[in-house]
Formats: sequence, structure tokens, C-alpha cells
Amino acid sequence: MGSWFGKVVGWGMDVDVVTIDYGMGNLLSVKRGLEAAGAKVGITSKGSEIVSARRLILPGVGAFGDGMKELRQRGLIQPINQYVNQGRPLLGICLGMQMLFEKSLEFGEHVGLGYIPGVVQRIPGNEDGRMVRKIPHIGWNSLDSPKKKTIWNDTILQGVGLEQTFYFVHSYMAVPASIVNIQAVCEYDGLTIPAVVEKGSVVGCQFHPEKSGPDGLAILARFLRL
Repeated sequence: MGSWFGKVVGWGMDVDVVTIDYGMGNLLSVKRGLEAAGAKVGITSKGSEIVSARRLILPGVGAFGDGMKELRQRGLIQPINQYVNQGRPLLGICLGMQMLFEKSLEFGEHVGLGYIPGVVQRIPGNEDGRMVRKIPHIGWNSLDSPKKKTIWNDTILQGVGLEQTFYFVHSYMAVPASIVNIQAVCEYDGLTIPAVVEKGSVVGCQFHPEKSGPDGLAILARFLRL
């Protein structure tokens, strides 16, 4: 990718990006997507390798409470906090994005990592006693800006247009406390869903860029190059 990527302590090779293994991520598809985007990828469940990473990915498939429990039991929350406090780039994908928030209401109330103010709540399937949309939200959706601007300069979405679509599969949605932290949204049967969020060096994608074809791989490449 470029000579400015440093050697990650504890790895026997130059690693561009480290993916966190906490037992609930789709690690193989994320690894393949990052490699297709041109990265040398490390996968780890070691705190020392998380802290020393130059780029960090938090993937995730499953329930919020289970994900946070696995991070706690494996002693990974403190290393991730230490990494983020250094101002280094972190990308959360799907459940990984949701865990960036303060809390979730999925199967009870669960505390998240708290990097982005807001709450994760169920996508409403019923309104006024009638079903208005299927849950989970599965399929391909385009992105738009909450301010109706599709120019995302200096972000992972730079160059994304209205014709491009990305793959979503989720039953819960993250709702930031401030629109300032929403980079992009998608529309699902009349509901506006935050699709990309950001605060400082922390970014989250509700969709799966690693499963979204060339357009998704381009987003991963931009994350590596910011």
C-alpha cells in the first residue's frame, strides 16, 4: 500500500491493517476483502497486537450483547480503548459498527464501547398495527447524505455515487445522538437508516463492504489510504 505503513509490533511481517478476532466476526471474508483492496492483513485476539496496529477492523455478526461479552471475556476492551485514544483509525463493520455506540436495546439493554453517542434499536417492522417492512433488512441499497450531499471528500465514501449499492443484513439500527456523526444513510421501505457513521478516527459501516463487490472493496481501499 505504501512505505508509510509501519511494522506492527509482534508480527513477523509488515501489516497494513489488523482485524480483531473475538469469535463472532466474518473474519475470512473481511480478510479476503482487505487483501483484494491491496492490504497485508493480520488477524489477532491479542491485546498487544491491537494496541500497536496502524489500522484496526472490528467486524461482527450476531447479537450486540454477545459481542460485548466476548470482548470483555477476552480482555480486548481495554486494548481497543487504548488504541482509539491514540487517534488511530478504527473501522467497525455491521455488528462491529453497532458496538461503537453507547448502548443497545437488543434483547435487553447492553453497554457498548461508547465511542459514538447514541443507541442501537430494533428496526421498526410495524407502524399503527400494520406491517410496513420486513425484518431483517436484507439486500442492496444505495447511499445518500443526511444533508443531501453526495460529495464525501476525505472520507471512506469519497467518490461514491447514487448509482452504487452496498449489501445490508441487519435487524437493528444504530441511531447517533447527533446528525454530525452520520456520514451516510440508506432508505429502507420509507425508513432512513444510518449507514456510515464517524467520530474522530472511528468509522462504522452498517453494510458489509467486503461483500459489496468492487464498490465495497473501493471503500476498504479508501480506509487504508486515509
